[in-house]
Amino acid sequence: MRYEVKLKLTYVYDAPSDHARNLLRLLPCDIAGVQLVRSRLLQFDPPPSERHDSRDFFGNVLTSVAWHRPVAEIGVTLNAQIDREAASATFDLSGPLARLADEIAQQRDLGPANPHHFLGASRRAAPDPAMTEFARAQVQPGMTTYQVITAIGRALFHEMRFDAEATDVDTPAAEAFANRHGVCQDFTHIMISCLRGIGVPAGYVSGFLRTYPPPGQPRLEGADAMHAWVRAWAGVDMGWVEFDPTNNQAAGEDYITVGYGRDYDDVPPLRGAMRGTGGQQSEQAVDILALE
Repeated sequence: MRYEVKLKLTYVYDAPSDHARNLLRLLPCDIAGVQLVRSRLLQFDPPPSERHDSRDFFGNVLTSVAWHRPVAEIGVTLNAQIDREAASATFDLSGPLARLADEIAQQRDLGPANPHHFLGASRRAAPDPAMTEFARAQVQPGMTTYQVITAIGRALFHEMRFDAEATDVDTPAAEAFANRHGVCQDFTHIMISCLRGIGVPAGYVSGFLRTYPPPGQPRLEGADAMHAWVRAWAGVDMGWVEFDPTNNQAAGEDYITVGYGRDYDDVPPLRGAMRGTGGQQSEQAVDILALE
């Protein structure tokens, strides 16, 4: 399926900011056998004084921009066309969970896909006793690693309540889990913590999800949003698999990947610093259009 992605971010400052500098991870990239980027364009209004595109450790496109003059408003627009492969039948090639630790120990490559990077605690997704206990309760005798990953994701979907007002970007995963509500970022961090607590390497995926209007209702422009889901390592033979606990499904054709990381801190869409006074307001609008 080919998609057109349109994203617009707007930041308005109470007073003109001076020497603003930002790091963005918004440009999707090719993923062999999964995603092909036909075109992509990231623009800024006003144009920055400096811009540099590079890659971070995990292979995500990192855009660094800076303004050396006062700006009262910054607009960011992304336009991209992306081919996403249709989800194929998933054959469970993973072994039993009890064998996973030995398979992890055999991995010697220090590259970004090494499961060792995604096993220990990270700031936003550390193993937690309550979440580990919850994860263990989903493990039944004879389960494969892939079955365990899926079972935990599905259990969280039924246990948690989606609530866009319940948390913010800095809410700890343990707090969101204790209250049993949150948004996709919370669902994702909780599932990562659950999996790491039982020895399954897991990481964070940032991207876009194509949404569908209710039956009989028109599609609203700008109604889509950025999304997050989980990437977990199911062993040598199966490798990395992706699951969306917010929507209780494997990540497939309707998902467009922007970046991989250990948690949100590795893939924030925008992070930066500025010098100025007063506060700021921000708006986001996303459209995912199917072209064929």
